[in-house]
Amino acid sequence: MEAKNIGSLSMKGGRNDNFYFCLIEYYPESSRWFLKSLLPVKDEEANDSDEAIRDWIHNFGVKQLVVDFPLSKAACSECELDCPGAGQCPKPSVVAVREKMKNLVNEDLKLINSNPKKYEQDRNKADEIVYNRDIFEKETAHHLLTRSFKRRLKKGFLPYWNRALDFWVWQYYYDQILDTFNTSFDSFGNISLMILSRFSYIKRHFPKYVELFEGNGQIILIELLRSKIIAKKDVDMLNDIDLGMEVRLDAIKKIEGKLDIFIYNHDLEILVKNPRAFDSFLLALAGQNVLQEKNRQLPEWTQPNETKFIIPNFG
Repeated sequence: MEAKNIGSLSMKGGRNDNFYFCLIEYYPESSRWFLKSLLPVKDEEANDSDEAIRDWIHNFGVKQLVVDFPLSKAACSECELDCPGAGQCPKPSVVAVREKMKNLVNEDLKLINSNPKKYEQDRNKADEIVYNRDIFEKETAHHLLTRSFKRRLKKGFLPYWNRALDFWVWQYYYDQILDTFNTSFDSFGNISLMILSRFSYIKRHFPKYVELFEGNGQIILIELLRSKIIAKKDVDMLNDIDLGMEVRLDAIKKIEGKLDIFIYNHDLEILVKNPRAFDSFLLALAGQNVLQEKNRQLPEWTQPNETKFIIPNFG
């Protein structure tokens, strides 16, 4: 049987940061995964970089690539309707999200009105600070809704800023991402004009046959946590100035063992020393899920054929 591979590229970082193409490959005869290649690319060396990207894709026969950049647009971006306002947007995906958000808020109000005393008791218990609380004990959208998620719902859904996918992610990951990274998921919340231009330019150098997928490093880390492949302390210290390299080495060794991915010492050194390379490696793990056909299927209202968003399953 022929070997299968999938590449990845993290677009994080500043103007002067290297970014890395990462390639993992599966050999059916030995049932083994290998980190096959790490290609550093520098923006300052534009012509050489363009050639290197094309050669890398051609030489390794890359047909699928995972990026951490939105592959679909917000509903407003290409809309030509006379705008009735965000609250009255008639786009089917936006209507679906508005209805689901409304239902969640109404269910919460119903719980409050049916038994206010019990609701307050449950709320006080949920607000207690528990340092070893299991972040996976309930899904974000399951009642009792946390105060932070209720505030997110109150802010509403902005069709010029959010995709329908955002709300799906909030339902299942809002509390976990906030607890673990002290941030929230917004498709275009961290996308600068520089990164937008950078990706648009790089994409032009991909052959037309390359199929793109979208991944998210924070969600990948949370799923690695859920599967007990890495520990919470690993995630907390990944970008620590003093201990980051040591923690990345430990995390990679755990991933290598649990997901059966062989990594050559030279590539291991690059992953440990370069956070940008590690980010691309995480996306490659989501790519492994694609080849294994294990990633979670998203509902139609999230427009999965456009977003090509990967929710990995490492169980």
